[in-house]
Amino acid sequence: MGGLTWGYVLKRIGMWALTIWLGTSIIFIIPRLAPGDPVAAMVARMSAQSGYVENSDQLIAVWRARFGLDEPLPIQYIKFVGNSLRFDLGYSLANFPSRVESMVAQSLPWTVGLLLVATLISFALGNTIGALMAWEKTPGALKSILPISLTFTSIPFFMLGILFIYVFSFGLRWFPPSGAFGRGLVQGFNLPFMTSVAYHAILPALAIVVASMGFWALGMRGMMITTTGEDYVILAEAKGLKPSRIFWMYGVRNSILPQVTALALSLGAIVGGAVLVEYIFAYPGVGYLLYQGIVTADYTLIQGIVFMIIFTTATLVLILDLIYPLIDPRITYGKG
Repeated sequence: MGGLTWGYVLKRIGMWALTIWLGTSIIFIIPRLAPGDPVAAMVARMSAQSGYVENSDQLIAVWRARFGLDEPLPIQYIKFVGNSLRFDLGYSLANFPSRVESMVAQSLPWTVGLLLVATLISFALGNTIGALMAWEKTPGALKSILPISLTFTSIPFFMLGILFIYVFSFGLRWFPPSGAFGRGLVQGFNLPFMTSVAYHAILPALAIVVASMGFWALGMRGMMITTTGEDYVILAEAKGLKPSRIFWMYGVRNSILPQVTALALSLGAIVGGAVLVEYIFAYPGVGYLLYQGIVTADYTLIQGIVFMIIFTTATLVLILDLIYPLIDPRITYGKG
């Protein structure tokens, strides 16, 4: 099994299971420590909208029984963990009878489509810029231009989003300020709809790429500076290998491993969406759904989304640990 051992694989799978169990336990406990009653809050919102809810106390009791909130905490915990592991995330408190997994499933493709592409573009651009900034043979003119691309790194995603909306939507009128696709289109794998989706995703994706690629560039630059002084790089230069081959195969390949680790964690967090970016652009992703859950105190929806974040992050870290020897042959997991 290459550099892996069965003992290491089983150990990592055990850590993966422990991480998911602890995460599930935490998201069960925290909402129940918060002040207030989610069912009472839901009935209060109904009362505020309609002006009066008859027999509200009885209604609260019925809803608490419907959601299992009248049972002892140990029973609630066992049911919650079991249901979560089966991806049975329950009913939404604020959008009953909609199920949480159905709501997440509807929003997830939008978030993954937007953030996955934006994260991978940011990763590729940022690491290339960082590596070129540290490479001695990079032309001086290019070295003086590259740092300009990092000036937006300290600006949060949502601030860039607001700036881009003002400049490119209201100023130049090049892109729509909100939404995921145009009106009157039939949703599906047809050219007009897919073109509209790509067109609407440009601004939010651009905000994420511009704000985050500096993070990758700075990390890669530090690793690349260390790598270029290694003996194998000096030997490769002494052999007369092409500079491009030394740069990519000896420099970048041996510097990028920590960046791949950070990429796995970033991809795991994609399920949670970019809350503020999706809110600003009214993008129907999981981040916007999470914002709605927070505003309406929809605890079951919040718990379901957080569980999906924990599960995907833990799973991606597990996969990454198991493929490390394929990424970097210097790594070997011995029996010890």
